[in-house]
Amino acid sequence: MSTKYSLLSLPLSGFDSSDRDDALSSLKATISSDNGTVLPFNIPDFKIGTLDALVQQADDLAKLESNCEAVVAKVSDSLRTILSNDEDRLAQYKMVNDKPTDQYLSNFSWNKIRYRADKSLAELIGTLQKELVNVDNDVKTKFNQYNSVKTNLAALQRRQTGNLTTKSLAPIVDPAVLVQDSEYIETHLIVVPANSKKDFLKSYETLAPMVVPRSSVEVAKDEEYVLFAVATFKKHSGEFLNKCREQKWTPRQYKYVEGNKEEEQRELDKVTNEERKVCGEALRMGRTGWSESVMIWIHVLTLRVFVEAVLRYGLPLEYVTALVKTTSKLAPKVKTALDSNYSYLGGNAFGRDKRGRVTKDDAAMSSEMAAAGMMTGEGNEYTAYVYYEIEFP
Repeated sequence: MSTKYSLLSLPLSGFDSSDRDDALSSLKATISSDNGTVLPFNIPDFKIGTLDALVQQADDLAKLESNCEAVVAKVSDSLRTILSNDEDRLAQYKMVNDKPTDQYLSNFSWNKIRYRADKSLAELIGTLQKELVNVDNDVKTKFNQYNSVKTNLAALQRRQTGNLTTKSLAPIVDPAVLVQDSEYIETHLIVVPANSKKDFLKSYETLAPMVVPRSSVEVAKDEEYVLFAVATFKKHSGEFLNKCREQKWTPRQYKYVEGNKEEEQRELDKVTNEERKVCGEALRMGRTGWSESVMIWIHVLTLRVFVEAVLRYGLPLEYVTALVKTTSKLAPKVKTALDSNYSYLGGNAFGRDKRGRVTKDDAAMSSEMAAAGMMTGEGNEYTAYVYYEIEFP
């Protein structure tokens, strides 16, 4: 069962005590340890600009967070492909600052050296955006290189290990079976399905004029095919090859070159070593890409929670922010517990029945509320408090 995290922020005025530790204890009691673990999540007091700027920044952060999630997913998919879905090895590469991702998030603190809290929100968003683009480009470039080398190696390996219709003939064909440097006669190499061998031997001499009688030589065979060498006069070669194709026999183009067999092996060895090298580089880039993209994502989400809290609750900055660690199965229970205790924070945003309970189909949430950053995310259901869910791929 996958781990799921919820990041939420509530005004201290919503609790019996204005002390953050007391508010956190109250949250723990609300959610209960059966459904999730509540951890403190500290957010610096960032520089706040105008309301218009905050509304725009809420929109920018929503888009940026979506991009972060997409980059993290791409890095995960790339690592998963290279590591063949080996979960134990994947866990070794999904580290953030050399810590397991869960540990990094559970003990998160804002990187004040890298993202100085005295800078404006616009500057911080711009920095994080540039960093995400750089990570995405670096990972994409390295994994594209790896995929290219891997495809090249697979093609070379198929030439070594495929059947007689596709594999390289250099290690197979003895040059002694070929008629070479003749003005009139040339040798053709024909791949015949094993179950057509008798038909071929019976008819090849009459497929076209001037096929050299009894010239067929069995060069090689595998489980599916037999490779024959046949000599014809050059002026009737085209007709002979066309007739072979009509019979579903495959002509192979081949010209003996001294040292070609050794050259092909050298090429295979070279690309094998290159694939091993680039695979190591891609894995290292994947580890770095995961660490960087997750770190950027959590910093973006931190800013998003801050901006959303200011838009919802106003000043002064008296909120409690917490991280809830739960599972995908228990997350709905966490949400239900929070709604039952804090839905009143939505004020008139929710309609209520005669008993004061929130009616979910209420239409009171207007476009103005959405513009003021009061959605949990694009297309997500409105909540009466700041609430985001995180799940790592």
